[in-house]
Amino acid sequence: MFKTVLFPMDQSRESREAADTVVNMVKTFSSRLVLLSVVEPADPETPAGSTMSSPDAIAELLKNAQSMFSQKGIDAQIIEREGKPAFTICDVADEIGAELIIMGCRGMGLTEEGASESVTNRVINLAPCPVLIVP
Repeated sequence: MFKTVLFPMDQSRESREAADTVVNMVKTFSSRLVLLSVVEPADPETPAGSTMSSPDAIAELLKNAQSMFSQKGIDAQIIEREGKPAFTICDVADEIGAELIIMGCRGMGLTEEGASESVTNRVINLAPCPVLIVP
């Protein structure tokens, strides 16, 4: 049913918690798993040293995640991209032919102000495939 699953991840607790759901879905449907992390372009308003703007931190995150999935018997492909997270996630989903995106949610979209800024909300609205949000 879901031949290719895209798991966009960052260093948040929500991403780590969503990993269990990813394992279950990928094993249930014998899916191909693609891990994605997005390096955000430098922004004057982002504090220097922000972990999601460090390519080295992103590379280590993906390598560790790939190892964790490997220990669970899942061969995961990794992709690292630079850009705005929501748009990049949707672009990669389209490029790889993802049939499902699974991602954690920080709950930032529960307020009117947060909804417009929420990566999750933007992905839901722009994705070329179904999106499973793990609260």
